[in-house]
Amino acid sequence: MTEAELLADAFERVRQGVNQVVVGLDAAELALRLDPVANSVAWLIWHTSRVQDHHISEVASVPQAYIADGFADAFGLPAEPSDIGYGHTSDQVAMVRPDGAAILLEYHDAVTRRTLAYVATMDDQELNRIVDDSYDPSVSLGVRLVSVLNDNMQHVGQAKYVRGLIERAGLT
Repeated sequence: MTEAELLADAFERVRQGVNQVVVGLDAAELALRLDPVANSVAWLIWHTSRVQDHHISEVASVPQAYIADGFADAFGLPAEPSDIGYGHTSDQVAMVRPDGAAILLEYHDAVTRRTLAYVATMDDQELNRIVDDSYDPSVSLGVRLVSVLNDNMQHVGQAKYVRGLIERAGLT
């Protein structure tokens, strides 16, 4: 297995996790917040997709699916390329209210397709390319991709936890 194949497998696992979380939840369940300042499943999955979309488009030098494919409009949110949800206020979290799971799945699938297409073009040497020299040490492409995967997996896990609470407690 090459390094690119390993990364593709990991990103595919994120996609599978997203599907496991959102399939079967209705709009109310997706938007449910267990506490007034907690993140909803919808926000967690939107954010997961935004992080991957933003970071991969940046290193691949391609437009973000969020903007290029009209997902910002579909979510009814501003088409701000830098808005990935980091630092969102409680009010901003509450704004992520899709009509159902379909748009979350469509957006994440579009992002994953772009990610897998990019990863398929990489050779092992490409992973050493410096993509951000504002840090010490500078950040290589490989480190950036692992960072995206780490963030994605943590948020998918959080969303699975919230879904489990919703199902067990019948909160909707």
